[in-house]
Amino acid sequence: MKRSWIQKSVVCMMVLMLAMGLVQKPASAAQDDLDVKAKAAILVEASTGKILYEKNADNAQGIASMTKMMTEYLLLEAIQDGKVKWDQTYEVPMNISKMSHNTGLSNVSLEVGRSYTVKELYEAMAIYSANAATMGIAETIAGSEAKFVEMMNAKAKELGLEHYKFVNSTGLNNADLSQYFDSVVGEPDEENVMSAKDMATLAFRLLKDHPEILETSSIPKKVFDKGGDPTNMSNWNWMLPGLIREYEGMDGLKTGTTDFAGANFTGTAERDGIRFISVVMDVNVPAGENSYDARFNETRKLLDYAFNNYTLEEVYPANYEIKGHKTMPVVKGKEKSVKIHTKDPLQMVLKTDADKKFKPQFEVDKKKLNEDGKLQAPVKKGETIGYVTVKSDDGLGYLTDKGGSSKAAVVTADGVEKANWFILSMRAVGGFFSDIWGSVTSTVKGWF
Repeated sequence: MKRSWIQKSVVCMMVLMLAMGLVQKPASAAQDDLDVKAKAAILVEASTGKILYEKNADNAQGIASMTKMMTEYLLLEAIQDGKVKWDQTYEVPMNISKMSHNTGLSNVSLEVGRSYTVKELYEAMAIYSANAATMGIAETIAGSEAKFVEMMNAKAKELGLEHYKFVNSTGLNNADLSQYFDSVVGEPDEENVMSAKDMATLAFRLLKDHPEILETSSIPKKVFDKGGDPTNMSNWNWMLPGLIREYEGMDGLKTGTTDFAGANFTGTAERDGIRFISVVMDVNVPAGENSYDARFNETRKLLDYAFNNYTLEEVYPANYEIKGHKTMPVVKGKEKSVKIHTKDPLQMVLKTDADKKFKPQFEVDKKKLNEDGKLQAPVKKGETIGYVTVKSDDGLGYLTDKGGSSKAAVVTADGVEKANWFILSMRAVGGFFSDIWGSVTSTVKGWF
């Protein structure tokens, strides 16, 4: 009897343990488990700007050659605006040529008096982090390094960056530049600084506004100046496919190293339709390991976490009509209301095991309404009148939205023409008699 009771107890315990094993969800890394060994870091989904991890992300510190991402942004913008052309040439002055032959800096050889195309200088900057080539680009765009630095700081402000200061176009210490130039911007030994969040925001805008950057940042190897003094350029981003630390989907963006800034890297990779941006700054370099391996190890840690734990999902489709907000009232129009819906799908970055139930919130643009809360005719079809949002509850928020929500524009489904004077007059007359009739019926009801 006793033996039978023990056997039954063991069986029950085994069944319970098996059941627990069946319902238990596979473990997934949490933000606190990442332990990124860098002074500052951030991880972001690239289409929405959703922050998935951050560490000291608002602290401004050295960025070294990650600076060149701003130089790239300004160049691609100038190309887009027609102010600079790819086949435009730059004639190398003596000081830039001397700097290009400094083997202690990352460079390609630029011969004094020779002309190189903007395209050649750009590729040398984006692939090989060539410093003299970068300054050649700055002079081409702005006329001088000092004026280009003004443009860099102005663009940073325009992009909404908050913790930054640029003193040169390259990311070098000013002490490395002063031997080639009569003066430098800022203090003699100053460097560019920016926060990890601002660095990610710059990468976010670079990818959105100038996605063609990836065509060049993804090139693992290329020869500069084949017909002259050739340089075999190997991309400093060793995580590119074909290089020694390759990572699936990696195609950008920029490394950076100085004594002041330490080892840094802004990386981006895409798999199965979802792209992430990672930034690591002043990475801890263990004894016996080089700075490149250290920064790529921490980047791999962040990107593995992202790809293993998050998906980009369509929460609401394009043309979605929000419950309770399917129309907006219109005054002085041929119609008294207009249908509204989302312009594009609302996408949201979700953890793979997250609850998929959401409640949309409609936020109307009050600037589009009159004092009575109505649209005023004429109303154009496709006019943005607000946003539908879904709040994120993880406390991390978004790069470009302090409210921490995914959102999609809400637009008018049709246009509403302004009504002519006759229609408006008839409505006024109708309203007048309607008011009288309402008053009469109320009085008659009072008699009984």
